[in-house]
Amino acid sequence: MRRHLNTIYVTSEDAWLRKDGANIIVEVEGTERGRAPLHMIGGVVCFARPGASPALMAACAEAGITLSFLTPNGKFLARVEGPRTGNVLLRRSQYRIADEPARAVPIVRGIVTAKAANQRTVLRRALRDHGGKMGEADRATLEAAETRLGHIARRAASSDEIAILRGHEGDAATAYFGAFDAMIQGDRTAFSFRGRSRRPPLDRVNALISFLYAMLGHDCRSALESVGFDPQVGFLHTDRPGRASLALDLMEELRPVLADRLALTLINRGQIKASDFAIDEGGAVSLTEDGRKAVLIAWQERKKRDLRHPFLGETMPMGLVPHIQALLLSRHLRGDLDGYPPFIWK
Repeated sequence: MRRHLNTIYVTSEDAWLRKDGANIIVEVEGTERGRAPLHMIGGVVCFARPGASPALMAACAEAGITLSFLTPNGKFLARVEGPRTGNVLLRRSQYRIADEPARAVPIVRGIVTAKAANQRTVLRRALRDHGGKMGEADRATLEAAETRLGHIARRAASSDEIAILRGHEGDAATAYFGAFDAMIQGDRTAFSFRGRSRRPPLDRVNALISFLYAMLGHDCRSALESVGFDPQVGFLHTDRPGRASLALDLMEELRPVLADRLALTLINRGQIKASDFAIDEGGAVSLTEDGRKAVLIAWQERKKRDLRHPFLGETMPMGLVPHIQALLLSRHLRGDLDGYPPFIWK
């Protein structure tokens, strides 16, 4: 079983990263704020503007540690990584299947079906946890969306065209996010949700979700690269310059489980508050530095939680699920598995 290594998240915008022996050092205004041994680190995500020393970047590249730079809002800027060591035979198989829609259909079918099923599970858990306290209108909204997602998942499971499956994926998103506000049972004045808004997020819920999606995207891309895939070439998402389409494919079935559920927990338990967000003059909403720290601590804790993988039947930390799914996808493309087993949350 792959070891679950730590990810360092550097949230101070004026932080500088450097190498000291076999350690990563984080400095703020010349003062050391933290250090960690390189062999314990699987990745570094930096929201700081100053950056990192060339010596540290070289050490990370040599050790296989991906160093990612994001804006304070979580928008991806750049990655530093060593020479590609991906499996060329796996990548050739990936490219061939991506160019033959008929061969990609079973993979896309699994992804879309699992996404709708996992969204349905999030709704069911909200009804279980809060159904007795929520208003009748909210409960009816969740029950209707839960039923609709069940129908979409069943239709997706029997679809044999990628275009149709993309339509089912869109229908599932509409049903799910149409009921998302009903799952919010915390401070509904501060955390009101009226639909997805991106680039930039226009409310606190969207800002939180988008930030968590950025973290999940980083983990999915790293997982795909670790088993030898090209993260740019996907099956559900079409090719686009600069877009990690396969990472987005892998994210789809994991968004409800790892990101959406955590966002709802943080809001409903009052672990994140209106003061953890900033609104600029144009109306864009983003997390403050303290807000980012609170979310990242919760994100790391959620990744440590154990679950039983539905296909392997093994107990593992949630943070390993992207790697396991990438590994299962690679085994399918190599011919070791008859189909790709998507992750369906129970």
